[in-house]
Amino acid sequence: MSFFKTKTINWKYIVGEILLLFVGINLAIWFNDWNTSKVIEKDKEIALNKIEGEIKANLEELVENSAQNQKIPAFYKAINLLRKEDSGLVVPSNEIRALVEEFPEFVQKLDSTPADNGLYQYEMDTFINLEITDLSSIAWDISKSTGIFHEFGYDCLYELQALYNTQELVKSEIRNATNALRDQSIDDLIRILGVLRQLEEQLEAQYKNMLENISNCK
Repeated sequence: MSFFKTKTINWKYIVGEILLLFVGINLAIWFNDWNTSKVIEKDKEIALNKIEGEIKANLEELVENSAQNQKIPAFYKAINLLRKEDSGLVVPSNEIRALVEEFPEFVQKLDSTPADNGLYQYEMDTFINLEITDLSSIAWDISKSTGIFHEFGYDCLYELQALYNTQELVKSEIRNATNALRDQSIDDLIRILGVLRQLEEQLEAQYKNMLENISNCK
């Protein structure tokens, strides 16, 4: 008579192997997620550092050029206060001297002829140099193209988008001012510079606010 011996199944060993496999897979997934998260955080930090540097550079150039450009309407306002409607620019020499001292960069040539009562009639050639503010958006554009900007958080992303939208409006008005100057339309230039000043003040405030709070994006 033959006897068949049944092999005993080691359930503890099988369960142990399954548990080890399960733990191993989950550890691998966790490590992959952790590694991906570290890469994202590093890319996010690099992007924000680039944007911060870009905003600082833009702010510095904006403040400097805006102050220079806003001298243009001030210069023409000062001339209009001196100008007589009928006789033109007929003023004492000390008044025209004060004008030239305040706005030397705008007066290219000045001729005078004596008038009555110690006054002089002046003919003035002016030179207007409009500072073109080159506001960069390279860091912002790159962050959008790579998709890393989605990691900034809603509030941060909203402020950055609003900031760069205002920046585009400023650049558009600068182009308008350049066209007005090219066409020698001083009235249009003064009007555009008035609008530009309002936008520049808004943009300056947005720049400063973002620089103060950009750490909240990290």
